[in-house]
Amino acid sequence: TAVRAMQFGAFDYLTKPLDIKQVRKVVSEALANMENGSFPTGLAEPIKAEFIDNYELVGKSAQMQKIYKLIGSVSTTPNLTPVLLLGESGTGKELVALAIHSYGQNKDEPFVAINCTAVPETLLESELFGYERGAFTGADERKLGKFEIARSGTIFLDEIGDLPILLQQKLLRVLQERQFERLGGNELVSVTARVIAATNKDISEEVNRGTFRRDLFYRLNVMVIHLPALRERKEDIPILASYFLAKYSKRMRKKISGFSDEAMRILNSYDYPGNVRELENIIERAVILSKLDMITPDLLMDFSFRYDKANELPVITKFADARKNAIDRFEIGFVIEALKRHHGNITAAAKDSGMTRQNFQRLVAKHKIKVEKFR
Repeated sequence: TAVRAMQFGAFDYLTKPLDIKQVRKVVSEALANMENGSFPTGLAEPIKAEFIDNYELVGKSAQMQKIYKLIGSVSTTPNLTPVLLLGESGTGKELVALAIHSYGQNKDEPFVAINCTAVPETLLESELFGYERGAFTGADERKLGKFEIARSGTIFLDEIGDLPILLQQKLLRVLQERQFERLGGNELVSVTARVIAATNKDISEEVNRGTFRRDLFYRLNVMVIHLPALRERKEDIPILASYFLAKYSKRMRKKISGFSDEAMRILNSYDYPGNVRELENIIERAVILSKLDMITPDLLMDFSFRYDKANELPVITKFADARKNAIDRFEIGFVIEALKRHHGNITAAAKDSGMTRQNFQRLVAKHKIKVEKFR
């Protein structure tokens, strides 16, 4: 894998089909680096084969290959190197942080995560840095903060863009001096954990607005990993959908072989504002509702209505294909609405639709619509 190759000291990692121009470019850069004495040497500990199963970083797109290579490179650096993860909600920032930790030199030490927006501002400082007994009313004993609990492992600061400005100053000191004081204490506590920060905000814009310290941004901006939105790597949607289908089919003890063509087309055409997390939720719901061996459009009913509102018909160059696509979408929506009105009664739905029962049943079978769902 790309992660394994980079941990072994590879200069780069290329995927098939190979682009000859890209091969020549990478070889030239590698030779230049070797002449300058900067070619990586030495082998790191091998990456475990179950990388995907453990961390659910799934995809074969160029964007994900780049992420895998960066994880492999970053995990070989010492803990003093901070990492900044940028990306929309649901793109897998914590999964990347966990992967970096698990393949790092201190993987047996704790991985401690804290969401900076989930803890009230008045409590966040004590959560991060701990407090001494008597530091405030109710502080009956010393409490260790997340930085101490992490020891020589990793502390993951999610939503760092929302960290209050006063705590940004204290975090900057931790990154610069690798030490801090507990709330209400004078003893200096050393920090040996790697700091991985993440945000879904445009951090540069936050700096310009004055809501995020420029010096802290520069201190964090050492190793930056940009996680792409799912709409930017749509070729990974079938892989992700199949992965989540297998995951939840196994968990719910169901035998579901795959997706119908129309169901997969709907999944491929949506933009996923909630990214991978939204896709996972859609597949989990479909598996829960499924009573057959295939995911069909009716199992994506609520989702497909969101899809219809958010997406235009996909661009299809062939007239016949475009007509078939439009007819299929119309038929599925029409049949589902008729079945909903009549609670799954095919005879009543057909009569109300001005169709024979046989023709209505033919559409139900054609699109693999499960009538029992509406009863």
